[in-house]
Amino acid sequence: MGETVAAVVLLAALAVLAAGAAAFDASLAAGRVAIGDPLREAARLLVTQRRRTLLPDAPLRRIGVSGLPLVAVLAAAVLPMGEHAVADLPVGVVWFNGMEVGVWGALWLIGWSVNSVYPLVGGYRFLAQGLAYELPHMFALISAALGAGSLRVADVVAAQRGLWFAVWMPVAFAVYLISALAMAFWGPMNQAVGPDVAGGVPAELSGPDRLVFQAGRYTLLTVASAAAVPLFLGGGAGPALPPWSWTLVKTVAVLALLVWAGHRLPTIRMDRFMAATWLVLIPAVLLQILVVGIVVL
Repeated sequence: MGETVAAVVLLAALAVLAAGAAAFDASLAAGRVAIGDPLREAARLLVTQRRRTLLPDAPLRRIGVSGLPLVAVLAAAVLPMGEHAVADLPVGVVWFNGMEVGVWGALWLIGWSVNSVYPLVGGYRFLAQGLAYELPHMFALISAALGAGSLRVADVVAAQRGLWFAVWMPVAFAVYLISALAMAFWGPMNQAVGPDVAGGVPAELSGPDRLVFQAGRYTLLTVASAAAVPLFLGGGAGPALPPWSWTLVKTVAVLALLVWAGHRLPTIRMDRFMAATWLVLIPAVLLQILVVGIVVL
């Protein structure tokens, strides 16, 4: 019974935060307060007819479109909403990282299944981006797990009672934020949906399919922001307020930062990002792991 309630609360929180991210994103794009824009866009897409291409693979498209929000929710299952998670797995950090890889499959299936050039190019771009960001991202997660001596997310939170990992693992935290942008193909990492390829992966999506895709993308960004809280920002620790309140406040702060960055930072060419990954991000985060290992041992 308790797990059912936690699951409902988790889904409700993700829905509210994702809707808030969409509204904030619309406001930044319009240069004004545009809280109602996401609702109007959702209503428009619900009554829009699906676009059809020549010889599409409809089952694969449905799997890819529905898989994007599903993977985001499954990744969030191990994240504590205050003190408790829906699934308090002993390998929660590995589970979170594993669910992210499902995003690769979802975007590739969408790009391949619609039988169109630009979505296919967008799918290939995301595979290249995934190969570039996944290693530093994985090493950033390993830094947090090594600092706690456990792969259980609750143990990572407990290990930060004296000092947040973001304070003494700043490189790992910075690399995580960069990889969070890449994971949600957001802002400077949005080549998978780039305007230079007519919108990339979702170029041929319309109507409810596009609505589910957009909802999945905002949910993924929300989950990436929420994961930063237990991994690097002390979880629900904080004065006066209950743990769930501090979890919410910290998640909203990280989410606002990522959405804002999406409108302030230019898109990075994939070849330059891959070079920066191998020459800068991976050596830096490996050095961070070495420092954490020395401190812990």
